[in-house]
Amino acid sequence: MRFNNILPELYVVDFQKSLNFYTKILDFKLEYEQLDPLFAFLSYQGSQLMIQQEDDDEEWHNGKPEYPYGRGVNFQIETKDVQKIIDLLAKNNYPLKRGVKESWYKVNDTFHGHREILIMDPSGYLLRFSQSLGVKKE
Repeated sequence: MRFNNILPELYVVDFQKSLNFYTKILDFKLEYEQLDPLFAFLSYQGSQLMIQQEDDDEEWHNGKPEYPYGRGVNFQIETKDVQKIIDLLAKNNYPLKRGVKESWYKVNDTFHGHREILIMDPSGYLLRFSQSLGVKKE
């Protein structure tokens, strides 16, 4: 397995609830896990992240963690099918934070389109699933 150059490790409030959310609802693949501390390495269509049960190890914290975790950041996760994510969430009665939005980002003279949704995971991290709509010229 090749590891991405940047890998977010998310401390979570309830490890089992978060693991179920990512693997059973969102269809992330569990690459491996450890029991002490509770930790999992997950992947989804080329994206990778790690989750670990919250602990009191001050070395790894820059402040007291409080819900919602991850304030001020969102994680963009590329997907081939945003509708599939929407359907998986609906099947599990899990709410969207923001429904489908089409966004176009300008890079030089080209616009890159994305179909996006926002979700808050069980610990409050904001996830933005993004499906490419292709490119168009200015």
